[in-house]
Amino acid sequence: MLGRLARLDTSRYIVYVGFLAIFAFFALALQGDGFLTRSNLVNIVQETAPITVMAVGMVFALTAGEIDLSIGSVVAISALVAAVTMQNHVWELGVVAGLAAGAAIGLMNGALVAYLRLPSFLVTLASMGLLAGVGRWLTNLRSIPVTDPTFTGMFGAGSLFGVPSLVIWTIAATITGHFVFRESKFGAHVLATGDNHRAARAAGIGVDRLRLGVLVISAMGAALAGLLYAGRLYGARYTLGDSDLLTVIAAVIVGGTRLNGGTGSVVGALIGSLLMGMLNNGLILMGLTVAEQMMVRGLIILVAVATTLREKRS
Repeated sequence: MLGRLARLDTSRYIVYVGFLAIFAFFALALQGDGFLTRSNLVNIVQETAPITVMAVGMVFALTAGEIDLSIGSVVAISALVAAVTMQNHVWELGVVAGLAAGAAIGLMNGALVAYLRLPSFLVTLASMGLLAGVGRWLTNLRSIPVTDPTFTGMFGAGSLFGVPSLVIWTIAATITGHFVFRESKFGAHVLATGDNHRAARAAGIGVDRLRLGVLVISAMGAALAGLLYAGRLYGARYTLGDSDLLTVIAAVIVGGTRLNGGTGSVVGALIGSLLMGMLNNGLILMGLTVAEQMMVRGLIILVAVATTLREKRS
């Protein structure tokens, strides 16, 4: 019994130990390549800001026993809707339009899952393909520039008291997500539903509304990530978010959230996101190709999934 408790307690800190170990490895291996410079470390946080925001939303979905495969397409749609709106209207309306697009997609996915009892895997897989087509049709494969300085400053290249705006969004998303997940009734219901949805329903938890809610949260996180991409890149394109799904899922799973629900960690998702960003940064500095970076990420996901499933069975 004591051995099992010790094993469970230790497992909570695997991501932190792994993060420190990989950080130490790159710090030693890349001493003369600028890895430890302030600008490079800040750049890692900025590069991973959209991933972190999406990872926070994905924690809610996975912990509740659902999954959202459409986040990459939501990123592109929200960024494009915001960019197109800002061409003829104020930037505030563009932000509202982009977030509203994400909310509408989340409501569509959530309603199909919660009230038609369709598997979230299949629903979001289908919406991923549908939205990818819509993104290409919406602007006829054209990039849409974003030139409003207020928007790009707030969602991309700006700073507040010397702190880059993307770092601020990372901190804000993590703090907000952690508070809701750990300190609110909604977060407790997410954990209970993911652990045993039948018991949660018997306890009076609105499981259907909760399933709808977590998919809306996931889509809204992806919508905000789309705005962050548009702000940093000064434009939107249908390819935004195409390769993010694997990275987000890796960050969340490595951070301690189980694929089959019942356990999650927003802070762990942050560390997982930074870990993936640090890996990309370090491997690039070491001269690895994109294909080699993808193989390393895939290996990490495989190990993380095997570890969490083994822990669940024990």
